[in-house]
Amino acid sequence: MPRRYFDHAAITPMVPQAIEAMTQELTRVGNASSLHGSGRAARRVVEESREVIAACVGARPSEVIFTSGGTEADNLAVKGAFWARPTRSSVVTSGVEHAAVLDSVCWLGAVGADVSTVGVDITGRIDVAALSEAVSDSTAVVSVMWGNNEVGTLQPIAEAVEIADQHGAVTHSDAVQAVGHVPVDFATSGLDLLSLSAHKLGGPNGIGALLARRDATLTPILHGGGQERDVRSGTLDVAAAAGFAAALEFATERLYAEERRLRELRALLIMEVLAAVPDAVLHGPANPADALPGIVNVSFPGCSADALLLLLDAADIDCSTGSACSAGVAQPSHVLLAMGGGEAEARSSLRFSLGHTSTATDIDALAAALPVAISRARLAGAIA
Repeated sequence: MPRRYFDHAAITPMVPQAIEAMTQELTRVGNASSLHGSGRAARRVVEESREVIAACVGARPSEVIFTSGGTEADNLAVKGAFWARPTRSSVVTSGVEHAAVLDSVCWLGAVGADVSTVGVDITGRIDVAALSEAVSDSTAVVSVMWGNNEVGTLQPIAEAVEIADQHGAVTHSDAVQAVGHVPVDFATSGLDLLSLSAHKLGGPNGIGALLARRDATLTPILHGGGQERDVRSGTLDVAAAAGFAAALEFATERLYAEERRLRELRALLIMEVLAAVPDAVLHGPANPADALPGIVNVSFPGCSADALLLLLDAADIDCSTGSACSAGVAQPSHVLLAMGGGEAEARSSLRFSLGHTSTATDIDALAAALPVAISRARLAGAIA
């Protein structure tokens, strides 16, 4: 029996276009910072990739800063923008951000910044009124994610930008889960900074980008050769840049059709899971249009999520207990807690995330495996 993969929000399989683009560059040599012929050829690939990525997300090529992924992009955005504004003392974010943002903000708080973490409602949507109260003329950075990586909630980016702009604060959004899956246009968003990552949309692991408007001043968090507008030093991965661009271009070309397909699969998944386990609790927005197309988060009362995950794994089904970046850490989901859920509910939730290889047959296999896995997980919990 083939394995059924429901962890696309952690990493999705590379698309053939990205593999082909990378393979071609892996046969060549050249440092994109070198002045000789091989170096210039490598630089050309990097800049052409930058142009493709920019075109796909409504940015100028000069606004694309390559990073090692979403985590580095988030760190550069939050810390770099804060440090570049020494006359401002505060940072504002939401309570459901990815750890790359939350931990960056907490770290800044530990070294003297004033930190405000704004709450969310039961669907995971940020409290806009509370955000308006938290942002002031002393705020340096406002960071609100585009779409949540655990429950899929889409955030009111336009409203967050409007509030921040009233006080001259820099705006950042972690759009790692959104780019390539829902329409994202940097130019019209009004944001100053936006993070994205290749491995969430069919590209290689280990490369991402921070979109930064030309007038968005950043203090580097890495120092060295001064690549990438003097804010992100390091030798550029030419092959990965080519693979990133190819994957994003492919995702953009089929975005609307794939979004529609995944929304249909998401609805089927929810229906079959709730039919198989009637007391399961669905988390996130009631309106599918308010969520990312491929993320479903469900709590299974009486179950340990870790135990249930392993039982499903034994049945050849891959899923997760939340963000892959928190894997192996025995703690309840901070996202579900922020949404008002209890600790027991947060510890019993699984995330099923869909992607370009997902099919209805996968969902049928999950629904067939769930009742037995649930029964065993509840029995194990009762014995323990």
